[in-house]
Amino acid sequence: MKRTFMALAAMLLAAGTFAQTTTDSSYNAVADTTGRGGPDTLRVGNFIIVKQSRNRGANSEETNGKHRMIVVLTSPHDYDSNYYSRHNTFTTNWLVFDLGFANINDKTNYAEANSSDYLHRASGDAKPFGKSDFKLRTKSSNVNIWVVTQRLNIAKNALNLKYGLGLEMFNFRYENDISYNKTPAYVYRDTVEFSKDKLYAGYITAPLMININPWPDKKRLTISFGASAGYLVGSHTKQISDERGKQKTRGDFDLNKWRFAYVAELGIGPVRLYGSYSINPLHGHDLKQYPYAVGLRFSSW
Repeated sequence: MKRTFMALAAMLLAAGTFAQTTTDSSYNAVADTTGRGGPDTLRVGNFIIVKQSRNRGANSEETNGKHRMIVVLTSPHDYDSNYYSRHNTFTTNWLVFDLGFANINDKTNYAEANSSDYLHRASGDAKPFGKSDFKLRTKSSNVNIWVVTQRLNIAKNALNLKYGLGLEMFNFRYENDISYNKTPAYVYRDTVEFSKDKLYAGYITAPLMININPWPDKKRLTISFGASAGYLVGSHTKQISDERGKQKTRGDFDLNKWRFAYVAELGIGPVRLYGSYSINPLHGHDLKQYPYAVGLRFSSW
């Protein structure tokens, strides 16, 4: 494994050195051939991989019937990030990361919810549940890893269809001492004071958005909006207290298996913001709590 990482690092270093020392000649060759029909290109982070076949023009090299690959390490000085997207129907982006804050919009009718078995009160506890019991700390977070996103050029790169596949992760950190019982599933007020009281929910999610780019040749402003569908693939609670130490309980706690949400993205120059709002509630019972998140998106487009 160590040798593999060293080999990959050496390859990336060699590619970067090659790209920096031959930027003008390689880039011009790519631009020339692209103008005469265009090679296949793939963008991976800051790397552009260009596949050229022989007999593509005067700048092409004979390769005995094989394709040759050019790897270009891009930078703001030697690469126009929109050049290839203007000449390709599909643009692919790998490993996009989101980092944001999470919260819930609580629309629960607690007069009805308190009559259900899901909100469990111990004997002698006459106080009904309310919104304050599920109040979240400001450190509640949303972290997403989009394995792949792709953009389909519909109209001159100004109108695109954007979609992908990834993992959405929500960490709901409660201010009050509530606990989730696994079997049977219910929520109750606990008798101990937690220094950490968290509910985690992770979803495999596929978003689908309309992307509007008024200035395709310049990174000024981009807007994307649409919807996503996610399936619950993991959930657990994590609690820390002096009385019980650290406890982690895995289970679905009767959370909704599916998460449908409105999603949006705003790009202003190099900065990209994202937001999501759940269409259906987090829980499957009478709790009508709709998670939402806003944050930064680390993506090249």
